[in-house]
Amino acid sequence: MLEGHSLSRTRSRLNRRLLEASTSTPCCLRAARAKANKSRLALENVINNNAANSKKFRLAASSSMSGLMEEEDLESLSVSMRVGDDNENKRVGVLLLNLGGPETLEDVQEFLYNLFADPDILRLPDQVAWAQPALASVVSYFRAPQSQEGYKAIGGGSPIRRTTEEQATSLESAMREIQGVDAKCYVAMRYWNPFTEEAIEAIKSDGITDLVVLPLYPQFSVSTSGSSLRLLEKIFKEDKDLRDLKHTVIPSWYQRSGYVRAMTDLIQEEIESPWDKGLPSESSHVFFSAHGVPKSYIDEAGDPYKEEMEETVDLIMRELNSRGVKYSGHTLAYQSRVGPVEWLEPYTDDSIRYLAKQGVESLVVVPISFVSEHIETLEEIDMEYREVAEEAGIRGWKRVPALGCNEIFINDLAAAAVEALPYVDVSKNSVQSADTKALVPIGSVNALLETYDGDRKLLPVPEITIRWEWGWTRSAEVWNGRIAMMALALILVLETVTGKAAFLTDSAAMLL
Repeated sequence: MLEGHSLSRTRSRLNRRLLEASTSTPCCLRAARAKANKSRLALENVINNNAANSKKFRLAASSSMSGLMEEEDLESLSVSMRVGDDNENKRVGVLLLNLGGPETLEDVQEFLYNLFADPDILRLPDQVAWAQPALASVVSYFRAPQSQEGYKAIGGGSPIRRTTEEQATSLESAMREIQGVDAKCYVAMRYWNPFTEEAIEAIKSDGITDLVVLPLYPQFSVSTSGSSLRLLEKIFKEDKDLRDLKHTVIPSWYQRSGYVRAMTDLIQEEIESPWDKGLPSESSHVFFSAHGVPKSYIDEAGDPYKEEMEETVDLIMRELNSRGVKYSGHTLAYQSRVGPVEWLEPYTDDSIRYLAKQGVESLVVVPISFVSEHIETLEEIDMEYREVAEEAGIRGWKRVPALGCNEIFINDLAAAAVEALPYVDVSKNSVQSADTKALVPIGSVNALLETYDGDRKLLPVPEITIRWEWGWTRSAEVWNGRIAMMALALILVLETVTGKAAFLTDSAAMLL
C-alpha cells in the first residue's frame, strides 16, 4: 500500500513516545499516557477507514497528537492519504520529459532529422508545411558534419540520456524513502532514445493508473515542454488504452524552494572557492546564461518563458543575498541564437564583451535553464563562451555545474511529484493551482494546452529580415503570395545549409 511506509513510521514514533511517557514523573504520567493512547487511536482509525477519512484525521491529529506527532509526520501521512481512496490497486508513475541527444557521432544526422521534423522547432508557413519532412532531411544532411564536430569535442556524444536515467533512479528512491510513495519513473526523450512512445508503452505494460508528467525544464516554453506535451496529447488521443489513464502535468517548477536552494548552493560554492590569479571572491560577477527563444514567441505567442526565467534569477539572488554572500553584481543573458531573426536579449556573447569593457574581471557562469550536462553547457558555454571571455579580457572564469542528481534538487522533485498526486484527474477539463505561483498552472495535458492555446495567438513564424527586394507589391496578392511561399522555402533551405537558419527555435539552435 502506498501509505504503508508513512503509517508504520508514524506508529513507531507514537509507540516510542508512549515508552517515553512511562518514564515521566508521576504527576505527568496519566496525562502523557492518555494523550499518547488518544493519538494512537486516531492513527488506527485512519488505518481502518482508509484514505477517505484522511482530511478528518489531519484535523483530529492536529489537536489530539500535539506533542506526540511531529509536524513532518502529519504532513507525510496527510499527503500519503490524499494519494487516493483505493491505494491497493493504484500504481503511480512519473514521466520525465527531456530533449534527448545523440549518443554517438553516427546518431547525429538522424537526431537532427527528428529535431527539424518537429513543427515546434522548425516552423514553416502553413502554405509550405507539407514540405517539412523533405526539408528536415536536407537540413540534417548538411548540418550533421558541423554538429558532429561539436559532439566530438565533448567525447563523441551527449551524456543527457545517462544523466536523465540516473535522475529517474534517484527520484524513485527519494519518493519511496522520503515521501513513502512507491512509484516508477520513466524517461521520455523528445528527439532520441528512449523516445516518448517507448516510455508510454512501458507505462501501459506496467499497468500505471496514476501518472505525473514532469518536464525536466524548470521554466515552461512552448518549444521545450510545450513540444513534448503536444506529442503526449496526440498519443493520448490516438491510443484508446490511454483514455482512462489518470494524469497531471507539472509544467514548471522554477519557484520551488528546493530548486532555488540547490542552485544557490552551487553558485555560492563557486564564488567562495579559491580563485586563480589572486582574484578576490567578492569581485565575482554572477552570470546567468539561459537558452534563447525568438522574441516573437514572447511578444506574439504569449510564451511565459522570459517572465519565468527572470523570476527564477530573482529568487536565486534573494537567497544568495540572504546568506550574506559577497559578489559583484549579476546578469541574465540568452545563448544559442541562430539566423537573422530577433531573439531574446541581451545575448550571452555580447554581454560577456560588455562586462569586460565595464571592468569585470571574473565570471561565475550559471547555466540556469539546464539540469543536466549536454552540448549547450559542455561545448557552447565551456568552450565557445569561455574563449569569448578570455579574448575580451576576463581573467577569472568558473562555471556552475548542472544540478544532475543533486540531493536537495532530487528530493524537492520527489516532493513536487507527490504533492501533484491529489490533482491527478481532478478534472480533465480544468487546470489547478496546486498551491503554486507558477505562471502555467498544473493540470492534465489536454486542459493545460487548451488553456494556453485559448489565451494566446497562433505561434508565429519568426519574422525574417531580408536585405533584398524582388519588387513584389501587395496588389498582386494571389500570385505574389504563391511566389513568396516558394521563395521563402528556398531561402530557408539556403540559409540553413549555410548556417543561417531563419526559422529555428531555441532547442534547434542550441544543438547546432
